[in-house]
Parts: sequence; structure tokens; C-alpha cells
Amino acid sequence: MGRFSIGLDFGTESLRGLLLDLESGAEVAVVEFIYPHGVISERLAVAAEVPLERDWFLQNPADYLEGVEAVIPALLKQGKVTGEQVVGLGLDFTSCTVMPCDREGEPLCRRPEFRRNPQAWVKLWKHHGAAAEAEQILRTATERGEKFLDYYAGTISSEWLMPKVLETLHRAPEVYDEAFTFVEGADWVVWRLTGVLARNACCAGYKAQHVAELGWPSEDFLRAVEPQMAGLFRDKMPGEVVPPGTPVGGLSQAWAQRLGLRAGTPVAAPFIDAHAAVPGCGVTGPGQMVLVLGTSFCHMLLAEEARFFEGVAGMVGDGILPGYFGYESGQTAGGDIYAWFLDNCVPASCADEARERGIGLHGLLSERAAGLAPGQSGLLALDWWNGNRSVLMDAELSGLLVGLTLDTRPEEIYRACIEGTMFGTRRIVQAYLDAGVPVEEFIACGGLPNRNPLAMQVLADVLNRPVRVAASEQTTALGSALLGAAATGREAGGFDSVQEAASKLVRPPSAVYEPSAQAAAAYDELYGEYVLLHDYFGRTERVMHRLRGQRG
Repeated sequence: MGRFSIGLDFGTESLRGLLLDLESGAEVAVVEFIYPHGVISERLAVAAEVPLERDWFLQNPADYLEGVEAVIPALLKQGKVTGEQVVGLGLDFTSCTVMPCDREGEPLCRRPEFRRNPQAWVKLWKHHGAAAEAEQILRTATERGEKFLDYYAGTISSEWLMPKVLETLHRAPEVYDEAFTFVEGADWVVWRLTGVLARNACCAGYKAQHVAELGWPSEDFLRAVEPQMAGLFRDKMPGEVVPPGTPVGGLSQAWAQRLGLRAGTPVAAPFIDAHAAVPGCGVTGPGQMVLVLGTSFCHMLLAEEARFFEGVAGMVGDGILPGYFGYESGQTAGGDIYAWFLDNCVPASCADEARERGIGLHGLLSERAAGLAPGQSGLLALDWWNGNRSVLMDAELSGLLVGLTLDTRPEEIYRACIEGTMFGTRRIVQAYLDAGVPVEEFIACGGLPNRNPLAMQVLADVLNRPVRVAASEQTTALGSALLGAAATGREAGGFDSVQEAASKLVRPPSAVYEPSAQAAAAYDELYGEYVLLHDYFGRTERVMHRLRGQRG
């Protein structure tokens, strides 16, 4: 009888499940479930519609459990596997995606008295409603010289847990007071499946400022930020902080019956989705940067020592794999920018040609843009359509396109958008190198490497380094399946560590993009211009902030 592990990847729009053969490494089945309520960004569709403010992004937690109930039985059916053969379950989740819950784990948004209160709903990772709270927390931490700031390049993002919780306290104190806990979506799903509430070290470290050697931010600090928030981590964040892959508990009898699995099946402490891609790409040691390239970009690196420098969104000991410091950086928009351009700025003639040729707009513009040399269009873009996560950590920045003329063509803008995102990646890599953190190889995964060869070639040329593409198209779900295998342990049919599971089961990269010397030289010059714009609009001149303040 074979041995299998299930990985669940909770993304922004959908849940994707993977069934992994623990003997051969074969990805036996893959199933996707689209969230029925999607991303809630304009209004809450409740008894009476509630309009939402700009930059708000919420979700319905019912979608997550409905997805679990749909995906796991479908995986078993598609893979022709019985529940008895599944020895472990792991999952990853977008983060910081956080919700207030009662003592039983019921999200407050499901209670009648809070249904119409947006602060009671799940705040998705890209919810930016807490910008003022992030500034307040950062100002207080800076004035007090809080040591934890060193681990986050001296800044606080509005996407993280403390700002989102403080926003709830400011705007809906009744929700804050009623909440037994504020919990990440990842830990909430594990809580529901097992009955055990734990805090995974990945989310706690990268998004809630839990530092292993320091603990949670202190009560004195929280009191200085806001007196009513002083008991947040003491009173409203119960649960042990545990590394990803640690068994949290066994699948409850009720959930085992719903899913067709064995009661007691080990469920692992989860990852953040991008971080799960590290073992999913087969990376188990330092020097290899994993580039998760999709709607947004994440950059993950393991290192043997801690270094504090600008450009890191988080640096957490054991946050990704035990024994290493896991560094994270990111760009809040990547493929989203290309999609925005296609949805809003392409003339009908392009859409007509793409339809006639049956290749899609991305295919048509990629084909045209591939015929352009680097810099030929005279355009240069700053990739801040959704703010800047690294290295500036400023969600209030916005995009920029320079060099437009009456002769500018759609494919030129399309290529400039791609180049801008890859210059942003290079700027992040340079921050690591300047700090003496080794970056020796690049392994890419996510949607872009498998769907946009032009973007991948531009990336290799901009970095002037080979970029390898992960063999699996489901690296995050694969990484989560490896968690499930590690939570099980060797004696029960799994592995004794995530590293061991990855080294045995992950296939080598499937493709390599080699840089062109001529293109790399041209991009060196163009990147210098990018850095000038980057520093002027990101550090010197606050025109983007003033413009954002005028938006209705």
C-alpha cells in the first residue's frame, strides 16, 4: 500500500490541493477550488450592502473550509487513493491574512451582530486600510529603540498583524473587545481541523514581529502604542509558537469523516505560501534565492547568519527551515501590473488580432515585445502599482512610466512594465549582496515562469545570471505536502524533517534561462536610470504620497 501526503495551498483567489506520493515523489493529483466569494474589495454583500473604502481587501472564511471539503475528497478520487494511505497533511496560506474569532474558533463575521461590520471579516494580506496604524506603531517603536525593528529593516508594513489589529481597535472597538483571539488564516484552518490552536513560527515571525530570542513585542511597547492594546499578545494571542512542519495535532473525528481521511492524521504547523515554495523548489540550504513570481513577487533566501540591512521584509530564525535564518523580500505587484495593462490600456485592434490568431493578448504582446531590444522603446517604469514592499517598505508609493511619446506602441509599454518589475528584483538582490549575504543561484517558480518566457528571459538578462525554473508547477502546494510528510515522521511512513523530504522527493529544475551578454550590458545602463528614479521618488520627493492623498 502506497504512502501519500496532502498539501493545501490557500492562495488569494483559490485553494489548490496536491496529493504527493512519498515513495516516488510523483504529484498524483492536483485539484483547484475557486473561492465563491473571491476577494471582497468594493462592498460586503450582506443583508444590506456595506460599501468598503479604497485599498480594502477582505475575504469570507467560509470559503476556506468549503474548499477543504471539496478539494481533499477530489484528490483521493482523482489519485485513486484511500484515506488510510494518507499519512500527513500540510498547508500554506497568504499572509498576513487575519481574522478575529471567538473562543470556539468561530469568526466574528459569522455572528449576526457583526455581519455588517467590515472589521469583523478576514483582512486579506493586501488589505492596506491600516496605513495610519502602521505609521503610529513604527513611530513608537523607533522612538523607543525597539530591538525587534532590526529584524524588519527598521520598518512596519500596513499589511502586518499589529497594524491590522490596531485598525480594528480604532474603528470597531466592540469587535476588538469581543474577539477571543486574532488568528492567521493558516493557523485558523489547522485549529478547525484539529481543535488545537497554535501559532506557526513563519507567520508569527514575518508578520507579527515575534523574534525567537526576544519573544513577542513587549507589553510596555504595546501600551505606548495604544493603552487598550497592551494585552494583545498576552490575552488575545494564545497558542504555542511552533516551527513549520511540527505536528500540531491529529485530524478530528468529525473532519476525518467529512474528508474521507483517517482520524488522527497528523496536521503540520503551516507556512506562508511563498515560504512553502523554498522546499517545494528543492532548496534546503543557503545561497539559492527562490523567486516566487506571480501576481506579486516574493524573494526567499536561507542563510547561516543574521544580518540587518535595508531590503528585507523579514528575517526569522527557523522561519522557513530549521537551522537557518530565512530572509524574505518582495514586490507587491508583478503579474498584476501586466494584467492591469492588458485590461485597461490595450487598443481594440490588439484584442481583435489576438482573437483572430487564437493566442491571447499576453501571447500577442509578448511576441511583439520580444522583437524589441532592451531600451529601444525609450521607456522606463517604476513597479509600484501596489506600493513598494522592498527595499523602501512604503505602501503609499505608486507606479510610474517615463518616456512616453506619440509614437509609443502597446508592446513597448508592455515590455517596459516587465523590465520595471525585474529591475525591482535586481534592486532587492543588490541589497543582499551589499550586506554580504551570499546569493549564488536563482530558482523561479509560480505562474510567470511557466506562462511568460519573455518575462523570464528579461529577468535573466537584468540579473545577468542564469535563472532556473522549478520542475513542479505547484511548488507551494508541494512544499506544504512536504510539511505533512515531516509532521508524520519516518516511523509512521513520512520523513524526519522537511529537508529530508525535499531532498528525496523534489525533482531538479526543468529549464534554465541563460542571460545574453549584449542584453545584460544594455540593462546595466538602463538599471542605473531606474535606481535614479527609485531613489528620487521613493526617498527624496513625496509627490506620490501627495497625489495619493487627493484620490477620492
